[in-house]
Amino acid sequence: MWRKIIIFFVNTQYLHNELLQWYESHRRDLPWRDTTDPYAIWISEIILQQTRVAQGLDYYLRFMSRFPAIADLAQADEQEVLLFWQGLGYYSRARNLHAAAKQIMQSYNGVFPTEYSQVRSLRGVGDYTSAAICSFAYNAPYAVVDGNVYRVLSRLLDDETPIDTTIGKRRFQQLADRLLDKNEPRLYNQAVMELGALCCIPQTPHCEECPLRQLCMAYAHQTAVLLPVKSKTKTIRERYFTHLIYINSQSQTLLQRREEKDIWHHLYQFPLVESDHLLGTAEVENEYLKENEQLVKEVELTHVLTHQRINARFFVIKSVSLPKWNGSSVVSLSNIHDYPLSRLTLRAMQLLE
Repeated sequence: MWRKIIIFFVNTQYLHNELLQWYESHRRDLPWRDTTDPYAIWISEIILQQTRVAQGLDYYLRFMSRFPAIADLAQADEQEVLLFWQGLGYYSRARNLHAAAKQIMQSYNGVFPTEYSQVRSLRGVGDYTSAAICSFAYNAPYAVVDGNVYRVLSRLLDDETPIDTTIGKRRFQQLADRLLDKNEPRLYNQAVMELGALCCIPQTPHCEECPLRQLCMAYAHQTAVLLPVKSKTKTIRERYFTHLIYINSQSQTLLQRREEKDIWHHLYQFPLVESDHLLGTAEVENEYLKENEQLVKEVELTHVLTHQRINARFFVIKSVSLPKWNGSSVVSLSNIHDYPLSRLTLRAMQLLE
């Protein structure tokens, strides 16, 4: 293994030249690439952690329009921050952004830090994001390793070390550090990530179009589709949510804020009954409907998260007076979009219109 790695590293200058030439002609025109503003780069990196570029672009533009500077984000109300994040999912990212903006205001006088260790100390910022910000904003020599880079490196070296293990993470970080173009770290990091996003893609890599195919050991061995390797299999937790949408004659409903340390923390939802199964129509009528209340609509949805599958059923109930429901507030239907809601809730509302 080490012999082929040594042979491979002899060609690093060739790799740098080919990769940067390819990037110059194939790079996508994205707003966070046209700036060295660390704040703008930080926002883009957090959005793109769990979101594809095609989906994240509009969210980025909208978020930056509302919160164009650190102070704007720090001074905002959390509910508004979550509202502008609505639909992106993984809402802890938005809460961490909000907390880190306040941290920058308090600890760095509102100026985004320039040292890697300072950037790394911000709430919600890990090794990858720190390296990305310092590299893209300051052209600092830190190698960025994300899913795209793992894929490129594992294929270049035909390396079957699982990328989701401590050994694998350390190994590929060391490889990335060794390959980094110290003269052009900003461009190099962007180029290798772009190669993974556009060419060295997961299931059907475009090997014949790859500028590095002459160096790629997986290409030579025809093993690219098998890499990278992961050791862990996801365990999916099944959950069952029954939501009750009460509506009175004044077109008001109930919303409750999720306070538990769970998914969708601090987002709003219709009153929820979580159980070991989805409640059926008869169960809802027997247990939750009172006199002068009528069940008028229902819809069933499945919502898949990283390690959870939410099986949900929404019931619309016409009610003379809204019931008392723990932690719920009365909200006008006309104002409901002023509250941050999960994508599952938004999907249900669209189907029930």
